[in-house]
Formats: sequence, C-alpha cells, structure tokens
Amino acid sequence: MNDLLLEISYTLADIDKAAIKFWDALHSYNIFAFSGDLGAGKTTFIHNLCNHLQVQDAVSSPTFALINEYHFTDTPGKDKMIYHLDWYRLRDSAEAINAGMEDCLVQAGSGTAYCFIEWPEKAIELLQTPYLWISIETIDITERKMTVKLNG
Repeated sequence: MNDLLLEISYTLADIDKAAIKFWDALHSYNIFAFSGDLGAGKTTFIHNLCNHLQVQDAVSSPTFALINEYHFTDTPGKDKMIYHLDWYRLRDSAEAINAGMEDCLVQAGSGTAYCFIEWPEKAIELLQTPYLWISIETIDITERKMTVKLNG
C-alpha cells in the first residue's frame, strides 16, 4: 500500500500553517519517515511541528546524538514522547539497533510515542508498518513541496 494522504507546498514564511495542516491530518499515525535532499528542510519542518505541539524541550538536529527525545502534552492532557531520529550517519540497520533506535520504533508502533525519522533510507527495513513516508522536495530557494504517503 502506498496511498497519497497529503500534498502541501509551503515557504519558510508559511511553514507554521503547513505544520498545523500536517498534524491535523496525520496525528493518528506514529511513525513519520522524512526523506529529502540535504538542505531540503526536514529538520526545519520537524522543528516547526514541535513548536506547534508546544514541545518544551530544546528541539535540534540529532545528527550527532542520533536520537533526541522531546515531550509534549496531547489533547486529552497526556504526556507524550517524540523520538527525533537522524539516520544520516548510520552505516546499516545493525548500527541503528545498537544505538537503541529499534526500541523507539517499537514504542511508536505500540502507540505510546511518536518517531520522526530523518534519512529513513539508511535503515528502511526497520520501519514498522504502518508508517508515513514524507518526501520534501526543493522547488526553489524558498519553496518546498511535501508529499505524504501511507506505507503498510
């Protein structure tokens, strides 16, 4: 299954509106795989998404840490965890497992957390279905096009 769920074009000036539209349409899913060229804005979008969710932790790229953990309070007032994973530096899925990323995915798969994964191509076999594949394409220096497809 590879169903198109959402398509959004946005600029940095209206990225907040795009993040709201994204979350309103897709918050029932727990695993989000963000794909796009270097500099396409994966981390920037995730940062704005976390701002929308009123994450209290400092949101930054997990390129060197590999995993960042954030907390937010969902609509019923329950504390929720977001795992922000960056697979750019991974050599293979074994390295992801050794770093504890599989545990993050298991929690997200059970519905108790969310995973926002950058560079999911590096260990795609670890993704549990269903997951969302989010492609961010650079249209020009200021505009991006996001396509969201359901896998699984």
